[in-house]
Amino acid sequence: MKQSYNLVHPKIKLPRVVDSVKHDIRKFLKKERKKPIPAGAKYWGFDCKFGQSEETAVAVPVSSLTQSIDDLVANNITTIYVEIAAKPIEADAKPQAWED
Repeated sequence: MKQSYNLVHPKIKLPRVVDSVKHDIRKFLKKERKKPIPAGAKYWGFDCKFGQSEETAVAVPVSSLTQSIDDLVANNITTIYVEIAAKPIEADAKPQAWED
């Protein structure tokens, strides 16, 4: 999923547009998790990039994606870029630690 969202709409207020974006992301994750897992994999993992545009997008953990959206909205940013790619995680692989 590679998607750019414009948060400004002439008839819909900002909080409803933000809720719609979050809903689209949750719906995509749910759809990807329902796909059959390849042999040798234990579950689906996700590589996520998030930012104001494709050029400024940075890698973020999927668990903090909605919080990142709220942070950009709080800074009066009107466009959001989200990129999510599903990858199978092997049973013996350990999740990569995120550095803050």
